[in-house]
Amino acid sequence: MSDLSSGYKKPKSVRIKEEDKELLLHCCDICGKEFRKKNHLTDHKRTHTGEKPFLCGVCGKCFGRKYGLNSHMRTHTGEKPYSCEFCSKSFSQNGHLKDHMRIHIGKKPFRCRLCSKTFMRKNCLKCHMVTHTGEKPHRCELCGKSYGVRANLTAHMKTHTGNRPFTCLTCKRSFITKSALNCHMSTHSGEKPFSCPTCGKSFREKTFMTVHMKTHTEEKPFLCPMCGKRFSQRRYLTKHKRGHTDDKPYTCEVCAKGFCQSCDLRSHMRTHTGEKPFPCLTCGKSFGKKSNLNIHMRTHTGERPFPCLTCGKCFRERTSLNRHMETQHP
Repeated sequence: MSDLSSGYKKPKSVRIKEEDKELLLHCCDICGKEFRKKNHLTDHKRTHTGEKPFLCGVCGKCFGRKYGLNSHMRTHTGEKPYSCEFCSKSFSQNGHLKDHMRIHIGKKPFRCRLCSKTFMRKNCLKCHMVTHTGEKPHRCELCGKSYGVRANLTAHMKTHTGNRPFTCLTCKRSFITKSALNCHMSTHSGEKPFSCPTCGKSFREKTFMTVHMKTHTEEKPFLCPMCGKRFSQRRYLTKHKRGHTDDKPYTCEVCAKGFCQSCDLRSHMRTHTGEKPFPCLTCGKSFGKKSNLNIHMRTHTGERPFPCLTCGKCFRERTSLNRHMETQHP
């Protein structure tokens, strides 16, 4: 027995290093997607089952991941623990801070493989890809309208429910999306951080500046298939196409007047409510439409941007120029 025991070697136990454990992939048995960590697989599988076990104790909203609940809770507490080291702007989520940092460093890591246009965020690239494919897989079950991006469908659904959860603390006006509220807030602050490099005109949002830049390049990529007319913006094409079909999907519930665009309906509704959310910061006079405020501001600045090409006289409004042309240069 002693001879046998002396020649016997106990097998070594195999220990997997922690760094090697990270390389062991956990596979989803539904879609085949692989994850390095088992808890990531568990979170992922809830996207298939629809399970949302993490409940917000304040508003009752449910989440599939605990991280999602923690981030959501900051909308109630107002906590913004992630601060930008360049401009001190704070964010509720680290991912939002990372997106913001790309504005300072100019990094656009997500490139479209079809046109080579680059984007700061992956979801922006996904939204852009729809412009190439024309795909609109997200359909409203109430009216049948389709969208290329789920977030746009979510925002659209609120037009049916009337839910406008984002309220301006200054004028109490409510909005469907937070981005719409942020854009509106600049009407109170007057902030216009995006300047056109060609003419110096400033804008509240970068998208507004991008659209404006096409007035310099005369780029009109959106073609009407019915009459061949081209437009610089998709929304102008959409509005134009309704002129062919006489489609006015936005109806006033007070007087039943129809409109081609939702913004026209919102502006019209103020004639019933008397709301005037656009105040002049110089004299305090308020207006129901932003365009009327812009015209009014020219009485303070003296700006007359509409010149008569025949006699050189300038006007504050295009309608005044048109009236002048009819009476003085028929």
